[in-house]
Amino acid sequence: MTDAGCYVYGTVLADHPVPSGLRGVGSPPGAVTALTLGQLTAVISAAPPDLRARRRDLLAHQELLLRLADDGPVVPMRFGMVAADESAVRRQLVDAEDRHLAVLERLAGRVEMNVKVLPANDALAALVQEDATVRGLRDAVRRRPSYQANLRLGEAVAGALARRANEAGREVVSHLAASAHAVAAGPEVAGCVVNTSFLVDRRDSAEFRAEVERLAAHHRHRAELRVAGPLPCYSFLEADVPAGSFGA
Repeated sequence: MTDAGCYVYGTVLADHPVPSGLRGVGSPPGAVTALTLGQLTAVISAAPPDLRARRRDLLAHQELLLRLADDGPVVPMRFGMVAADESAVRRQLVDAEDRHLAVLERLAGRVEMNVKVLPANDALAALVQEDATVRGLRDAVRRRPSYQANLRLGEAVAGALARRANEAGREVVSHLAASAHAVAAGPEVAGCVVNTSFLVDRRDSAEFRAEVERLAAHHRHRAELRVAGPLPCYSFLEADVPAGSFGA
């Protein structure tokens, strides 16, 4: 390791294969190694001295976790988790062994799928047809154009689009939750009315994506749906192990 510390990608079971030749964050990409103690292995590399959230390193971090997840469950660390040295990592493997084992058991065979819902971009025609208030304000602007009339129309349209997207989002989340092991609301994202993650069986991830696409077509006049995944299961750790628990 370097004076900058030990970069931690995640934790796996001791018998989890960690392929040789893996590369992680940094320029050039750091060599990834496995540090095993008891029933757990921490997947680590030397921490770059100038570590920042560059796209290159963010992708390297996520792709390594997804590669590991191909062979079994992973407790993923958030990008940028650095321990002082390998001794600090060993202490954490001992202190948090029971919690990490419980999480690994719960995540076995499962992945995270994230769904975001945004107001539909091309829904104005459907909105005018279905919303009498918006239709009336539009007609008023046509009869007597003015700044105030246009402002009222714009506010009414924005509010109605957000309301319709929220309604669609609630229906989407309720529908998808029925096939998920767990559901977690994510942080607010600019432009989104819903940001929700679902814990699903890995074997069902393609079917889950197809269902989101079907829902997107069904709700296209009210909302735009975006699905991402399979992803590392960041959203389903907090109750047991924070996604970043290898402090110095």
